[in-house]
Amino acid sequence: MKISLRSMLFPVLAALLVALPAQAALKVATLHPLLGDLARQVGGDKVEVIDLLKPGGDAHHFEPTSKDLGNLKGTALILASGKHLESYLGKLSDSVGGGTKIIEVGRPIPSIKIEAGGDLFLCCPAHAAGGIDPHWWHSVDNMKRAARVIADEFATADASNADAYRANAEAVQKKLSTLKGWAQQQITAIPKSDRKLVTAHASFSYFCKEFGFKSVPVLGIGREDEATPKYVVETIKTIRDNKIRAVFPEDQANPKVLQEIVRETGIKVGTPLIADGTSSNATTFEAMFRHNVTAIVEALKP
Repeated sequence: MKISLRSMLFPVLAALLVALPAQAALKVATLHPLLGDLARQVGGDKVEVIDLLKPGGDAHHFEPTSKDLGNLKGTALILASGKHLESYLGKLSDSVGGGTKIIEVGRPIPSIKIEAGGDLFLCCPAHAAGGIDPHWWHSVDNMKRAARVIADEFATADASNADAYRANAEAVQKKLSTLKGWAQQQITAIPKSDRKLVTAHASFSYFCKEFGFKSVPVLGIGREDEATPKYVVETIKTIRDNKIRAVFPEDQANPKVLQEIVRETGIKVGTPLIADGTSSNATTFEAMFRHNVTAIVEALKP
């Protein structure tokens, strides 16, 4: 029986095509590890995600290097946190040109201002008053909003896969709702009168608002902020007057002023919280959030 070369090659070529990995339709870069995590969940195998800010980096002071800019070739979207966290966005926009769109994912999310005397804050650093807390990702509901924002942007950039992006975002939102339910159940172990969160800097406003805590930030919005002697005295008085049970350092910011406050009050020191979302030990939102909730409950429950 005569067998043609064509008939022999066809099965081999078909097998090779099946074995080749599908190339992502959309290339996206992110300026925060938590955005990279969310982008991967929403994009699935249809999106290639490049993390410019790596786990362990400083979200407040990071700026893309020339090497980072080189990796952006062919990138359709850059996802930024927004709310003035990335002060370099103007320069980045000039560098990448009009072919790449920069999305401030946090822009449509309602902001929280640092305001003394408000319902959310027991006390407040005067130098941070009126500033916007950029750490919106500490709210589960905000992460659900962010999933929608990302899905819509992916759908606009790659309309052929729009349904897949929106379906993935819905799946993410359902998972986040379950995670929020877990947190609410855990937090019931803390009496409402003890739900006061003393942290190294003003980064947990969104968490406090969502879960019914009062915020006591020792420093301002950035890690480099300093507390005046007057504010330290006020913080110590606030801790004593409100019988606050614990103070929380952070995985990347442990100012010496915390040691002074602990020495003066005898307050318990909780497990360091992940504030900026860039911990190398918790690179996803769920890992960060579970760590923080567990640490807070362990320190504040009776």
